[in-house]
Amino acid sequence: MENTKSGAHRLVVVVGSVREGRFGPVVSSWVAERAAEHGGFEVEVVDLAEVELPLALPSSSPKFAGDDYPRPAGMARLTEALEGADAFLIVTPEYNHSYPASLKAAIDWHFTQWTAKPVAFVSYGGAAGGRHAVLHLENVLTELHAVTIRDGLAFPNYFTAWEDGRPTDPNAAGYAKVLLDQLSWWAGALKNARAAAPYPA
Repeated sequence: MENTKSGAHRLVVVVGSVREGRFGPVVSSWVAERAAEHGGFEVEVVDLAEVELPLALPSSSPKFAGDDYPRPAGMARLTEALEGADAFLIVTPEYNHSYPASLKAAIDWHFTQWTAKPVAFVSYGGAAGGRHAVLHLENVLTELHAVTIRDGLAFPNYFTAWEDGRPTDPNAAGYAKVLLDQLSWWAGALKNARAAAPYPA
């Protein structure tokens, strides 16, 4: 899904789960619709289930190798999307109190693509609603010099909290708007800052 608006920030929505029978595409579709309606974003959805994501990494670091980093051909669309993004929205489940290996692989195959850009989170899971996964992601992405957004969106017990592709909580759309408003503000502020001067990573 891609929605193009003149002057809008380029937002990449990452579907983090690749598990069989996953619920992530349902959540991602709903969130992408909210982002498109928001008016501040061009929206692109990247599903990690469609990306080649080996767990074995090259010996060199993507931080220092830059454009010469030897990524698989099947990762090209992901790399291009991350490179061109002004902001990210990661949709993640919680597996054993953390996030999926697919997300860690996608993050680790890149470095500068995250730098000085804002990242928001939408999580889902059991009683905790994926919050443990988000806490771990915040630590990892801070190490890559990304800026994580405080107000996330979590769906506890998602298996009973959604119906016909939408959350049953009537406040969910309002919470999503707060997240998107903050993400849009940071996307603009950081885009202007990157244009004014290189980030001192």
